[in-house]
Amino acid sequence: MRAVTTVPARRDAETTKAAILKAARHLLARQARADITLKAVAERAGVSAPLVLKYFGNKEALFTRVMSFEADTEALLDAPLEELGRHMVRRVVRGQREEGADPVLRIVFAPLHGEHGDVLRANFRAQVIDRLAARLPGADAALRAELAVATLLGLGVMNGIARGEVVRATPVEEIVARYGPTVQALLTGPPGGGE
Repeated sequence: MRAVTTVPARRDAETTKAAILKAARHLLARQARADITLKAVAERAGVSAPLVLKYFGNKEALFTRVMSFEADTEALLDAPLEELGRHMVRRVVRGQREEGADPVLRIVFAPLHGEHGDVLRANFRAQVIDRLAARLPGADAALRAELAVATLLGLGVMNGIARGEVVRATPVEEIVARYGPTVQALLTGPPGGGE
C-alpha cells in the first residue's frame, strides 16, 4: 500500500493578507498598538514575520491599514441607493459567516481611551458615516446614516458577538428580507420626511 503524503494547501496572496489583517485586528482589540509585535501578528495569522513585512512593509503601514475602514466601506456601499439596505445587511452577515470578517463591527472594539481608539473613531466617522451620508438625499442625511449604521451594528453584534442562535441558524437571504427593509427605511427616510 502506498503512503499518501499530504501537501499543505498554499495560500494565495489575498487570503494571506486577510489573515494578517484579521490577526492584527484581533490583537489591537485586546492590547495597545505599541505592545503588539509583528512576530505576534505573524504567529496569530499562521505566517512568518518576513511575510507580514512583504505584504505591508512595516508595522506602521500594517496598523494604518488595520485602522482604516476604506476597503470595507467600498464593498459595504457598493449598490444603488434603492437596494442599499438589503445589500448592507447581506454584506455584514455574509462577511461574518463566510469570511470571518466584520466590515464595520470592529468599531465596537475601539478602546474608549487612547490614541488608537481616537483614530479608529475618526476613521469610522469619515470613511463610513460621512461617506454614507454623502450618498443620501435630504437635510437629515447624517442622522439617517448614523441610524442605519447603528442598526447594522446591532445585527452584527447579535450575529457575531452575542451569537444569537436563531439569527445564526437563519439563512442569509431570510435575514436580508426581514432586516434589509428596516435599514432601507432609515437610508431613504419616510416618504416626504426629513426634506
